[in-house]
Amino acid sequence: MLRSRLGPGYALALLAVAHAALPLAAQSPAPAACSAAAPALPTDPLAGFDAYVEKAMREWEVPGAAVAIVRGGSVVLARGYGVRTLGRPERVDAHTQFAIASASKTFTATLLAMLVDEGKLRWDDRVTQHLPGFELQDPYVTRELTLRDLLSHRSGLPRGDFTWYATATPPAEVVRRVRFLAPNTSLRAQFGYQNILYLAAGEVIARAAGQPWDAVLQERLFRPLAMTASHTSTRHFARTANVATPHERIDDTVRVIAWRNWDNVGAAGAINSTVTDLARWVRFQLDSARVDGRPLVSAASFVETHTPHTLIRRDETARAINPFTHISAYGLGWFVEDYRGRQLVHHGGNLDGMASMVALMPSEDLGVAILTNLDASGLRDVLMRKIFDLYLGAPPRDWSAEVLQIRNGQLARAKETEKKREAERVAGTRPLLAPERYAGTYADSLYGQAEVKQEGERLVLHFGPSFVGDLEHWHFNTFRATWRDRSLGKTFVHFPMTTDARLAGLALDFGAGGSLEFRREEKADTTPAVRLSAAEQRRLLGAFRATDLPLVIRVEEVGGRLKLTVPGQPAYTLVALTATRFRLTGGSTPPGFFLQYTLQDGRVQGVTLEQPSPRPTLTFAPVR
Repeated sequence: MLRSRLGPGYALALLAVAHAALPLAAQSPAPAACSAAAPALPTDPLAGFDAYVEKAMREWEVPGAAVAIVRGGSVVLARGYGVRTLGRPERVDAHTQFAIASASKTFTATLLAMLVDEGKLRWDDRVTQHLPGFELQDPYVTRELTLRDLLSHRSGLPRGDFTWYATATPPAEVVRRVRFLAPNTSLRAQFGYQNILYLAAGEVIARAAGQPWDAVLQERLFRPLAMTASHTSTRHFARTANVATPHERIDDTVRVIAWRNWDNVGAAGAINSTVTDLARWVRFQLDSARVDGRPLVSAASFVETHTPHTLIRRDETARAINPFTHISAYGLGWFVEDYRGRQLVHHGGNLDGMASMVALMPSEDLGVAILTNLDASGLRDVLMRKIFDLYLGAPPRDWSAEVLQIRNGQLARAKETEKKREAERVAGTRPLLAPERYAGTYADSLYGQAEVKQEGERLVLHFGPSFVGDLEHWHFNTFRATWRDRSLGKTFVHFPMTTDARLAGLALDFGAGGSLEFRREEKADTTPAVRLSAAEQRRLLGAFRATDLPLVIRVEEVGGRLKLTVPGQPAYTLVALTATRFRLTGGSTPPGFFLQYTLQDGRVQGVTLEQPSPRPTLTFAPVR
């Protein structure tokens, strides 16, 4: 699932923590005995449901929501509640468009299943078979990672979402940079939610199908299912007035926030839709991927997407929020779990003021789609369980009140943590350097650049187009950034020093969202002595293996410039001194590093990496 609240308070995002931030799911039909043993349903299972939705929306302060329920192949409910925009009269209806965020992953997995059926790929193909330039920090994982691993969140990588979130970095470049993301577990050791690898899955789809992921989606799924109001870019909202507005909780108050462009999250979470369209998707899934009796996916490939692949540990909070689930797992694009003795398949999403849930209970031929215009809210999960309980004839349970009590406890503990941090602030300290000494460019191979500018007497931090924050001194060499986009909150910024009292870099401390570390970029001469043509640059690209070490380096073209990648190190920019000799620059690279090419008949025969003494000179041969 995609999270917008990656700054302070990210761990709070409801149930942040126990899988509300990562919605759970389930799979294929349960034994018939489960259904047979269920109590008789009331004449109208949904009696009082509208009133319950409206009450829960007030409790969670959600401005608007839309719900669709599919039972026995028919849409039994498709309705809107509340308003599209807080403070305005326009109502949500069954045709109001919302972002579905990470529920998009279910579509991406289905597209891959179609390509498996066509023989264009196999679930256990290595990723590098379809993306030759794909690389991770660990060479073993690069070699062994499969398409099945991409879709089941078991790569061993942390999220690394700031590579794409609130940036203009294209999906292909995000996927290229994943090589700089350090793993936090070994391959297939445990569940680790990962959006970047779903972008990689989108690149696989594009290569195998011969057209972009979104075009394949439109042609293979949206069109056959008549999902005419679904699309993959916020640019399409200009075509209709019936669009929900995103909202965030800012300073304990629900406020309108601006739409952010999510085009670069692509196959991981860029779909926008309505509950009317999603009801068609739910019906398609409940009918084993058939449209009007015609299968779009083979039975074997369809079942594979709903089959558990990666076990998810249920902690104490998860058990408190939902005591009727005992085993949780992830399939291929779907969460898989049990609920009241039935199997449940579902996926939700959260992103910048929007939240979604698509859920299936195959044994009951029952499914739901829920969309809201406030993210980090438990409402979608509450309504999902309420609907399933009503149709299962379960004893009445006020899920909204129970989960809200847990959420409020989390918020109270978070505020105590903030008070504790305030109390730990050391009074009377001053910055270690003059303000102008902090100004400059800071870079990281994974996350790009951050820049500190001096504007009058104020220091301002710029990280991508959205993160622009005013820095206030906290204590010693720590500052706090107040982002001008208030929905992003506040973030601590640390400036580590070298032993000779120079700035080494900066670190953005997003709390539970992780820490991003950037090195100080010293100004270097990046003016080339010669200009190479596009053809001359292209012949220098490729992977090169060291003759005396188990080391592979890679030269790529990024933004029109040659970049050298050495595993475990930042990317270096190659500055041309001649057509075959280059100086390495970037970050705090000292002088004296050169890359020398040997060419014969216009083809690279080898490269030499020259390093200042006492470092050795290394020779490399092309990897053919």
